Amino acid sequence: MTNHQPTRGEPRVALVTCSRLVDLDPDDRLVIAPLAARQIAAEVVVWDDPDVDWASYNLVVLRSPWDYALRRDEFVAWAASVAALVNPADVVRWNTDKRYLAELSAAGVPTVPTSWVEPRETWQPPADSGEYVIKPAVSAGSQDTGRYDLADPEHRDLAAAHVRRLSEAGRVTMIQPYLTAVDTEGETALLFLAGPDGLAFSHAIRKGPMLTGPDLGPDDLYKAEEITARTARPEQLAVAERTLATVPGGTRQLLYARVDLIPGPDGDPVLVELELTEPSLFLGYAEGAPDRLADAITTHLTRS
Repeated sequence: MTNHQPTRGEPRVALVTCSRLVDLDPDDRLVIAPLAARQIAAEVVVWDDPDVDWASYNLVVLRSPWDYALRRDEFVAWAASVAALVNPADVVRWNTDKRYLAELSAAGVPTVPTSWVEPRETWQPPADSGEYVIKPAVSAGSQDTGRYDLADPEHRDLAAAHVRRLSEAGRVTMIQPYLTAVDTEGETALLFLAGPDGLAFSHAIRKGPMLTGPDLGPDDLYKAEEITARTARPEQLAVAERTLATVPGGTRQLLYARVDLIPGPDGDPVLVELELTEPSLFLGYAEGAPDRLADAITTHLTRS
């Protein structure tokens, strides 16, 4: 899976993926040529490959290890064993469990209201008839995620079964009101990449609505997405900056960050997720984005 044979003295960077994406997601491959142009040898490596010598890399960059959701403890332990990992292991531990949203909400970040159901805790759908999203607190790529209209008796039964299925598997469930603005406005993802002075805004994209109904069983590794370029608005950038200001340990340690926002009931942007572990960066949707990521990697190599 080596993409570029290093010459003597070239920094070696591992681009970390999973065994189901051994050639990386196509969007992630866009950074390989810009890295080569900077005399940086990029190699695609599977995170749980026991034969990899992680200490041989100058930097280990998390990209698409999207099979970790059912093996989070193993993944977090692996991250802690890789000294040159970005984003670093402490961030991975914090960010791979979406209960961080409760911390951000308590810190004053406008977030989508979320309730939590612990494993083996009983849960009944709320009495109101709104739409809700149910998903596990540890997930990637919208796996095990469903949308339920609680005015529909069948949906109420399916929602209860979804929570029960996650609970019986020992997983924490998160329950959120469905933000209907996503059906028209979509979701805005704001991408930030490391620069000399810390994270800097790079670009934004729009995701179309993805959830069409209940979760009825095993998903693919990630759901298909409708992506277009978008210009970030000042109020979105303001919420993103407030969100990033709450990251434990600060943002200078980060190579990248993605802030996902949807308009709330009053039209103001609210945080849906802060992606610091393995976010798609949508490099192909903004001119110069692959070069900006290569520059960010160069910045971290210089620091290390």
